Amino acid sequence: MMITEIGHYALVLALGLAFIQSVLPVWGAKTGDGRLMAVAEPVALATLGLVALSFAALTVAYVRSDFSLVNVFENSHSAKPMIFKISGVWGNHEGSMLLWVLILVLFSALVAIFGGRLPQTLRATVLSVQGWVTAAFLLFILMTSNPFNRMIPAPFEGQDLNPILQDIGLAIHPPLLYVGYVGVSIAFSFAIAALIEGRIDAAWARWVRPWTLAAWIFLTLGIAMGSYWAYYELGWGGWWFWDPVENASFMPWLAATALLHSAIVMEKRDALKIWTVLLAILAFSLSLLGTFLVRSGVLTSVHAFATDPTRGVFILAILVIFVGGSLALYAWRAPMLKPGGIFAPVSREGALVLNNVFLSAACATVFVGTLYPLALESVTGEKISVGAPFFNLTFVPLMIPALIAIPFGPLLAWKRADLAGVAERLAAAALAALAATAVTLWLSGATGILAALAVGLAFWLIVGSLTEPVQRAARGGGGVGPFLRRFFGLPRAAFGTALGHLGMGLTVLGIAGASGYDHERITSVVPGERIEIAGYDLTFEGSTPRQGPNFREEVARFAVTRDGLAIAEMAPTKRFYPARQMPTTEAAILTRGFSQLYVSLGDPGADGRTVVRAQFKPMVTLIWLGCVMMALGGCLSLADRRLRVGAPRPARRAEAVA
Repeated sequence: MMITEIGHYALVLALGLAFIQSVLPVWGAKTGDGRLMAVAEPVALATLGLVALSFAALTVAYVRSDFSLVNVFENSHSAKPMIFKISGVWGNHEGSMLLWVLILVLFSALVAIFGGRLPQTLRATVLSVQGWVTAAFLLFILMTSNPFNRMIPAPFEGQDLNPILQDIGLAIHPPLLYVGYVGVSIAFSFAIAALIEGRIDAAWARWVRPWTLAAWIFLTLGIAMGSYWAYYELGWGGWWFWDPVENASFMPWLAATALLHSAIVMEKRDALKIWTVLLAILAFSLSLLGTFLVRSGVLTSVHAFATDPTRGVFILAILVIFVGGSLALYAWRAPMLKPGGIFAPVSREGALVLNNVFLSAACATVFVGTLYPLALESVTGEKISVGAPFFNLTFVPLMIPALIAIPFGPLLAWKRADLAGVAERLAAAALAALAATAVTLWLSGATGILAALAVGLAFWLIVGSLTEPVQRAARGGGGVGPFLRRFFGLPRAAFGTALGHLGMGLTVLGIAGASGYDHERITSVVPGERIEIAGYDLTFEGSTPRQGPNFREEVARFAVTRDGLAIAEMAPTKRFYPARQMPTTEAAILTRGFSQLYVSLGDPGADGRTVVRAQFKPMVTLIWLGCVMMALGGCLSLADRRLRVGAPRPARRAEAVA
């Protein structure tokens, strides 16, 4: 089809424009040539149009099942449902890289459109840095990962998409995650531009924060969606495995979280300049590292793309150039930046610095645990596995003091604060934490002490996060009416902060319940037999075959009762995809309040019995509800007028009048 050739040529033209964007605007900023700097905006918009055209062409090929394209042949099937034909566009290496670049040029275009308040030289330099990244990845796609490669003659049928990717969760998860991954490139570009110009101030932090916050929101949602997909799709009932590719998305999130808090200090107090710039560089560097881990072939994971070594070497070169180059520039220019304001250790700045220290240390432990096995294997050939025990012993102890400190931060004054007074204001949160711990121990029969303490920590976060806005609205007195007016009149950023911290508390509560008080039974049954778990009775009623659009499945039926009362029917399945010759497990999940009953099927036994894995997960849905609430808090903060307005536009000099 001609549309395919158009998509290919559009990528080539986009590469040419990316080279123009990467050179002319920064040269104009260096020489003071306004015409060269003005090139950045239209070129960024034109590049977006060309990459969008290319992505649309690939999507059309998938929708029409054009198996003359190698990419479509290897990842699609004519009988596949339409939603998975579309999601198959990014369910493979080549298509996902094209989506990656599409989001990258979209962010560049947004800077061009909404960056009118930026100084012209800064805007031109930022867009040039974005052009460098765009050119590198377009070159990578065209040289090693072209999604428009043809095969002649065209086969009549495709090989189908990996069955575990044929799920609505995997249709949503990659775009969300990529927006977060790529969004931190804007903070990176601002950091490099500031180092090139040798000037960084509170206005710079005000410009960086909205972009970082937007990327953080999507990273949060993307990680949460991936966690929930693994929970219900893979059949093992877990929500986090410390898989290297999971860690690859978690590390940029930790760095972006630290960057958000550091930028607040820089904006309010003109402090932590050098550290904030470094965090902006590291956040995107970790994003590039995640791209390398997934696509280099060094990992074996359900998330990783099987790739040839050429792609890994190319991405490694990109990683070395951008990370090494940016850190070299930082080492050269950072000492020239002026130090920021001074503050006492006990202050809001001090609390945010403490937050940064623990987040950075936690990120470092994840980094070491993820890369050490790879480094050891490459040097000695020895293979080791670093899993949950390592991270539980290193990451968790670092996060506990960081979580304890969260409610203190918003209550502390800038520059210097009274710690005893703030602790007194958090008395209600402390009492709630103690009561929650005691009640949990009583209900559990004094078992699971660590989980009970985690429940107390969650209530400390939940009540503590609400303390600041409630006390802030109560200062004027005057009864319920004035209190409500003051409360709803608070800035959106105040609600955003409270919701973000409250969401973290809900996630901790969900983790405590699902990890500390879950029940599991693995057994084999025949029709008529019952499984008892956590007060529920599951009666196996038999199984029946069923034909899907591109798969066959065996559907098992379980009648669920509690105290003799019928509640629901659960129907887990085992599927088989003939095109891929692959089986999958589809779990059945029954939600009761914030808890879930989870049933999945194992392989059939030789005696005709059906192997069943039944689990009861208390409060497990709070893990993802908390993530959604954190993202909602980020959206509220992003909607705050003070953040949307940004730094004021420099006043024009009055022309001299003769």
